[in-house]
Amino acid sequence: MKESRLAHWESFWQDKKDIDEVYSNSDRILRNLLAVTDLRGKKILEIGAGTGRDSFPLVKHGAEVVQLDYSPQSLRILKNLALEQHVEVTILGGDAFSLPFRDETFDIVFHQGLLEHFRKPRAELLLRENVRVLKKGGFFLVDVPQRYHAYTLAKHVLMALDKWFAGWERSFSMRELRRIVQAQGLTPVHSYGEWMHPSFFYRALREAAKKAGVLLPLYPRLNSSLSSLRAKMRSSLRTTVFPRYTGISIGVVGRK
Repeated sequence: MKESRLAHWESFWQDKKDIDEVYSNSDRILRNLLAVTDLRGKKILEIGAGTGRDSFPLVKHGAEVVQLDYSPQSLRILKNLALEQHVEVTILGGDAFSLPFRDETFDIVFHQGLLEHFRKPRAELLLRENVRVLKKGGFFLVDVPQRYHAYTLAKHVLMALDKWFAGWERSFSMRELRRIVQAQGLTPVHSYGEWMHPSFFYRALREAAKKAGVLLPLYPRLNSSLSSLRAKMRSSLRTTVFPRYTGISIGVVGRK
């Protein structure tokens, strides 16, 4: 069976050690946590932190952040960025299936781009451990790929060819993700969808061009008026149900 292994992530983060080549998540974790709670004084754990792009911004809102990953390459990136950006976080190497924390340690636990790399039995163990370290009344956010997207089709083709960067992963519907959160005894209090920016098609084109020796800009150069209009449209539609069923990523926040 194909699976996502440490070697895949070591290779991925080695290739992405230039942080300027890593796309932003547009602060979507920050935005959606702020939709349910104030972050000041909250103790927050990000599991599978990668570059920390989702948890570094939380510090500026008064949170105490712990970043955990099992990839040495990721941990190097996190430490370098924390120093460069003068951000105080706790960075730990650890096993997401056996977290080095006592029960009910954190006010918020989250991960983005992690759950999809495990089949159901392992995913269930991961989620139980997430909930174990979450305080009663605390919030758990899980963010995963949305199933009904061109990205999913491309991913399955690449997985079949053993060309997928992460080795293996799955996708989810919003209904399925809500049920997963509820199965852990949590009450879903917020959900969202997010479109990819720039688009999946531009990113795929950029990767293909890179292999041909042509480096396109990280973000396409568009007319400023057109860029502004598209940004306003994304912002105005973000809080509707539309992105939850058409976006590349979806998330659910549950309360313990």
